[in-house]
Amino acid sequence: SSVGKEAERDAGGRAGGLIRRFPWRAASDGGHGVTPRAALLRSVPRQQPEGKGKGLEYYLSQFLRLASLVLFLIFLGILLVKMVGSGWLDGREDSFNLLPVDCDKRTDDFCQAKHKDVTMAVLHELYSYLSVQAGNFECGNPENLKSKCIWVSEVKDHVLNVTGSSSQKFEAALHWILNSNKDLGIRLKGRDVSEPPSSVEEVFCLESAHPQMGLGCRFRRAVVTAIMNLFLFFWSLITLWGILIYLRYRWRKMEEEEQAMYEMVKNIIAVVQGHYKEWERNLERYPYVGIFHVRDSLIPPQSRKKMKRVWERAVDFLASNESRIQTESHRVAGEDMLVWRWTQPSYLSDSEH
Repeated sequence: SSVGKEAERDAGGRAGGLIRRFPWRAASDGGHGVTPRAALLRSVPRQQPEGKGKGLEYYLSQFLRLASLVLFLIFLGILLVKMVGSGWLDGREDSFNLLPVDCDKRTDDFCQAKHKDVTMAVLHELYSYLSVQAGNFECGNPENLKSKCIWVSEVKDHVLNVTGSSSQKFEAALHWILNSNKDLGIRLKGRDVSEPPSSVEEVFCLESAHPQMGLGCRFRRAVVTAIMNLFLFFWSLITLWGILIYLRYRWRKMEEEEQAMYEMVKNIIAVVQGHYKEWERNLERYPYVGIFHVRDSLIPPQSRKKMKRVWERAVDFLASNESRIQTESHRVAGEDMLVWRWTQPSYLSDSEH
């Protein structure tokens, strides 16, 4: 029986006389062992971290993508705000339906309510007419209006023709607007634009505060406003970049000028000290040397205008910070001139070296 079980196991490991081999079997195990997990992990090629090796171009591209996304969202936000808030009329709590009931000489509650309904109807027609006129003025002005503020006589004629009300009802509607604390979307203006009218007689023209514009007009105005805001944003950004570039340029030029000044000071000291040593060896007539003579020996003629500021700064630096060089005035060849004299003896200079 044990021989039969071993034969079955051998038959299970073979298929048609062929030994089943698995990729994870170790070669040293004759195909029967299993390669350890650590060896498999070592055999897999390692990936380099994505963040390494990325320089300024990578971060700059990421910044530009983020800036483009932010600008696109700002553009959509401005577009949405301008389209939604350009003139959609909010619902009013008062009803504007006109009920033709004759209550001119009656003062009961029913007739007072009907008087209010008539006034509301006049206000509704007044609001609609002014908003349409203001919208036409904002959207190309097809009627060639001179202003959004319509003369009171023209508004009165239109409202009376549409509603069939009397002049007293129109004046009552104007009284309502003057005495109301709510924003009715109608502005009353007098001849003096700086001061609001205090009575109906002072009203010169009426203007809508909420122009009624079509979808196409609102979209165009929203696009123009968004583009103008982005244009101002870009100009501000370009201006700031220009200022930054100019400041960096100035700082670099100042640093270069500072280095050139120190180099000039070093050359001046070498010339004055060398002249003094030659005087000690009786190779020079005077122990001092003219300032302009030093300048002419250090700066070629074609560069003196360009190096003027560097030279002046070097002279000022020597006068205030260099004790080994003394500035004096001497008469040379019949003319007074400023000269430099080396004040440190040569043996001290040699011991320093």
